[in-house]
Order: sequence, then structure tokens, then C-alpha cells
Amino acid sequence: MSAASPARPARFGLGFLKAFCRSPLATLGLVLTLGIVLAAICAPLLAAQDPYDLMQIDFMDGRMAPGTQSMTGFTFHLGSDDQGRDLLSAILYGLRISLFVGLGSAALAFVIGTVFGLFAAYVGGRTETLMMRIVDLQLSFPTILCALLILALLGKSLTNVVLAIVIVEWATYARTARSSALTQMRREYVEAARLLQMPHRHIVFRQLLPNCLPPLMVLLTIQVARAITLEATLSFLGLGVPVTEPSLGLLIANGFEFLLSGVYWISLFPGITLVVTIFAINLVGDRLRQMLDPRGAQR
Repeated sequence: MSAASPARPARFGLGFLKAFCRSPLATLGLVLTLGIVLAAICAPLLAAQDPYDLMQIDFMDGRMAPGTQSMTGFTFHLGSDDQGRDLLSAILYGLRISLFVGLGSAALAFVIGTVFGLFAAYVGGRTETLMMRIVDLQLSFPTILCALLILALLGKSLTNVVLAIVIVEWATYARTARSSALTQMRREYVEAARLLQMPHRHIVFRQLLPNCLPPLMVLLTIQVARAITLEATLSFLGLGVPVTEPSLGLLIANGFEFLLSGVYWISLFPGITLVVTIFAINLVGDRLRQMLDPRGAQR
């Protein structure tokens, strides 16, 4: 390999997938994740009821037990919530909201934090020091406290929830990207590219970025699960998505006040769905960490 040739980044292809599936737990996590995503995408086809359509909801059907049949002949397989919505349908639609928040906020934070971290490592000097002090300042505040403050100022909406999570999570990507880029900056191909006076954007995005992606991809997977959990927490506390857009966290919150009265299903089934979703995504992220970490691969 010539001095100007960058190190070959990890390839995500069929061979990578086969190696990934050698772990039974990772395969289980991948299957669960794909099934959850597919169920969320196909929610309008799978759900027996549209929880957003008020014409399909009857408040007289509120808090129906699992397996109960309503006066109209509709069967609530997982029961109904306090507003008379079919809980199974609400969970399927709630998955769409939770996954949208998790994937959308993680992707935006990934782009912002990665560009910020790569630029800081590339320019170096006092500029890097100042930029990383901003990152340290962001990371010094509790995540949930910052998100609550932002939503208290902006108000409840799906867009504001995504924005709040991006604001509190981008610094994690920036620190990881900067750490990976500093390691790559010592490689011969970066020094050769600078000697050849290649454009700065070419060095950053065509040379540094591909070789910094493995740890960032692992972090992205983990942060998706973290963002879903954070959205559920915010919705449970009443500052997340509005009541007209039932996410998993909001469904759990709706049934919390009825737990002591024996109406357990309103919180139980959305809670199980949330736990399984986080568990599946974390299994995928942990397997990616093992495969993309050279020391983990040797072990």
C-alpha cells in the first residue's frame, strides 16, 4: 500500500452479515429489530383500528380487559386504554413514533457531532481546544435535565422532542469522532494527502471519515436505543409527544394511574414492547462493537 493510500475501512457486506450471525444472541437481536421495524412500517395494514381516527374510538370501550369483546363485536386482544383505543393498534402506531424519534434524532446528532469532531481534530491548536471545551460543557449537564428544560421552553411536539434529543446527544458523537480522527491523523496517508495539498474537505470526508466510521456506527446503534428510552421518559413525564400521537412512553404513562386499580394491561404491554425494542437494538450494537473492535475480534 502506498503512503498516500488510506487504511481500508471495514466493509459491510454479505461476509460481514454472516460473521455477525455467528452469535445466536446477535441474530436474535437482528431478527427482533427487523420485525419491530417492519411492524411499525406496516402499522396501517396490521392494526385493526386507527388510534388517530376519532370516528373509530368509543370512550365507552375504555379500559376493556385483554380478550374482551365490545358491544360492536370488536375484540380487544390486548385490551383497550382509558380512551377506548385498541391497545394493540396503539402499540403498533406508537412504535412508529418511537422509532422515528430514535432514528431521526440519532441520525441528526450523528451528522452534527461527527462533522464537529472531525473538524476539531483536523484544525488542531486553539480552535480544537475551544471546540472541545464546548463539547465538555455540553456533556457536563445531565441529559434528562437538559431535555426537560428545552421542551419546557419549546413546548410539546414531535419535532421539538427530536430537536431536544439532538441537542443533548450530538456532543457524544463529537468526542468519539475527534478521538478516532486524532488516531488517523498520525497515519501516513493523511500526511501524504497534506503534502500533496489535497483540498481540506477531501481529506476530512474522503480520507478521515471512512476510517472513523466503525466506532461511530457502533455508537449510532446504541444511541438509537438511548434516544427511544429518552423519548419514552420525556413522554412519561408529560413533556414528550402530544396526546394525539401515542408513543410507547405516553401509552405507559396513560395506564400508570390505573395500576393500583388492577388495570395493568395499559402500561404492561407497551412497557414490554419498549423493553424488547431496547433489548434487541442493544444486542445488535453490542455485536457490532465486538466485530469492529480489533481487540474484541482477537478475543
